[in-house]
Amino acid sequence: MYFNYGEEEKEYLKGKDKKLCEVIEKIGHIKREIDPDLFSAITHQIVAQQISSKAQATIWQRLENALGEINAKNILNTPDETLNSLGVSSRKVGYIKELAKKVESRELDINAIWQKTDEEVISDLTSIKGIGVWTAQMLLIFCMQRKNVFSFDDLAIQRGLRMVYHHRKITKELFEKYKKRFSPYCSVASLYLWAVSGGEIEGVKDYAPQKTGKKL
Repeated sequence: MYFNYGEEEKEYLKGKDKKLCEVIEKIGHIKREIDPDLFSAITHQIVAQQISSKAQATIWQRLENALGEINAKNILNTPDETLNSLGVSSRKVGYIKELAKKVESRELDINAIWQKTDEEVISDLTSIKGIGVWTAQMLLIFCMQRKNVFSFDDLAIQRGLRMVYHHRKITKELFEKYKKRFSPYCSVASLYLWAVSGGEIEGVKDYAPQKTGKKL
């Protein structure tokens, strides 16, 4: 499954911003995979923290092969040592097991989260050990498909803004200006800023000041 957006969102953003319009027209439609299962998506985010994309993909494949469905019951029934052997660190195993316990005991009603506002979802998810604001925002986009999420903590988003709009630095005030401009489709704008940041358009550079080392 891919993040669901179409011509309505693209045309809105193109009408709001000339430079973003050029980016959208050059790149075309972006397909970004999502995981519609919230428990699985949270677990995946925890596993992926502070490791390379290649490493997390390998570990996740091992987990799926060993457990089948990634759900609270299967996580709780799997010994810590087994999860360690699949590549999940002891710290992350602790986070995942605590999440699973909360879900199984209904202390965390994972189904009810879907009915909440973005701010409420972030509040609920950040109460889980191992989940910060940025991770909660990514879950809003790549699991829950919320369309108006814009993360100031995402360095690639800041880089994309610098590259598209030729800024040297993205301040919070400047970020909020773009957030207001792209609303209610900030998540869709984010897809394109991530693409630019990742080098999707040739010849677009980052305008951040170059760091120079001091001579001794």
